[in-house]
Amino acid sequence: MVPPAARIPRTGDGRLLPRARDADPLAVEILGALRARDPRAAARSAALILVVCAAVLVALPLLQESEGGTAAAVVHWSGILALLAAAAVCVRVDPRVLDRLGACAALAMGGIVLTATLNLLTADTSAAAQAFFAFPVLWVASHLRWAAVTLVTGAALAADGLTLFRYLPAAAALTDLLFFGAVLVVMAVMLVRANRVQEQLVVALQEQASRDALTGLVNRRVFDEALADTLGDRAAGGTALVLIDVDAFKAINDSHGHPVGDDVLVHLAGVLRDQIRAEDAVLSRLGGDELAVLLRGCSTEVAARRAAQLLDAVRATPLPLADGSLLALSISLGVAHQAHAGASLRALYSAADAALYEAKRAGRGRVAVAAA
Repeated sequence: MVPPAARIPRTGDGRLLPRARDADPLAVEILGALRARDPRAAARSAALILVVCAAVLVALPLLQESEGGTAAAVVHWSGILALLAAAAVCVRVDPRVLDRLGACAALAMGGIVLTATLNLLTADTSAAAQAFFAFPVLWVASHLRWAAVTLVTGAALAADGLTLFRYLPAAAALTDLLFFGAVLVVMAVMLVRANRVQEQLVVALQEQASRDALTGLVNRRVFDEALADTLGDRAAGGTALVLIDVDAFKAINDSHGHPVGDDVLVHLAGVLRDQIRAEDAVLSRLGGDELAVLLRGCSTEVAARRAAQLLDAVRATPLPLADGSLLALSISLGVAHQAHAGASLRALYSAADAALYEAKRAGRGRVAVAAA
C-alpha cells in the first residue's frame, strides 16, 4: 500500500506542487494514475509525434482523393491546426504543469477522437486509417502509467470498432478489429513491461549509489545533501550533527579479524537504526568505522541526550561471536549544533569532529558537545 503522502502530486525534484495539500484525495489519486513517469521526456516525444502526424495529414490530400465533403475537410484542417498547437504547448509550457493537469492522457484521448472522427466522416476503414490509432497508444505505453495505458488502449479499440462496424459487414469488421487490437495490445504490454524493467534497474542503481554496501546506511554523498538541505531550510529549527567513532576498532580487527570488524559495523548500524526516528533523523556511514547522525529540529540539549541514548544502546547490546561469546562494544560521539539556518556545512563538520576528538581524548565511550 502506497502511503498517502507519496500519492500527493510533486514536481520532478520532489517538492509539493501548488495547492496539492488542498486537493481532493480521490482526484489526486486518479490524476496520479494518469501521469507520466518522466514529464519532460513525454512532452518532447509528444511534440515530435504531433508534428509528424500533422505533416502526414497535410500530405494526405495529395496522395489520395478526400471523401466526406466539407465537414471532413473542416475537421481535417482543424485537426492539423490542433496538432500543431498541441505540439507548441508541449514545447513551450512546463511539462510538470501539463502533467499535473492530466494533459498527457487528455492529449492521447484527443488524438483518438480526431482519428475516429476523420475515419467516420470519410468512411475510411483501411489499415492506414486504423494505424493512426497506434500513435497515441504507443506513446502512452512509452511514457504513462498502467491506468492511462489501459484507458487509452481501450478507447482506441472502441473508436476503431465504431468505424469498422459502421461501414463493414460484421464478420469483416470483427476480423479487422481482432487483428489490429491484438497487435496494439501486445505492443502496448511489451512497452509497459520494458519500461517497468528499466525503472526497476534505475531504482536498483540509485539504491546502490546512495547506500553503503556493508551496512545498508545512506552514504556520505546522500548524507551531505540531506545536511545541506536542512541547514538551508529556515523552517527546520535547530540542526545537530553527531559524529560517531567505534572505540578500539583497530584492536578488534587485529584480535578477531576483519570479518568480525565488518560484523561490528553491521551490528552497530542495526543498533543505532533502532534508536533513530526516520522522520527527523538521518543515519549514515561516512567511511571506515565513522558513522554520523543528522538530527533535525532539536536543541543542543536534546541532541546531547539523543547521543547519550545511542551510547547506552550500544553498550547494552554486545555483538554475539561465532564461538558463542559476546563482544562488548563502545563508541565515542561528538555533537555539534546549529540553531539557525545558513550555517556552513564545513564548519558544522569541523565542530562535530573537534567534539569527537575531545570525547576520545577524554577516555572514549562518552559524548562531547561542541561549544556554541
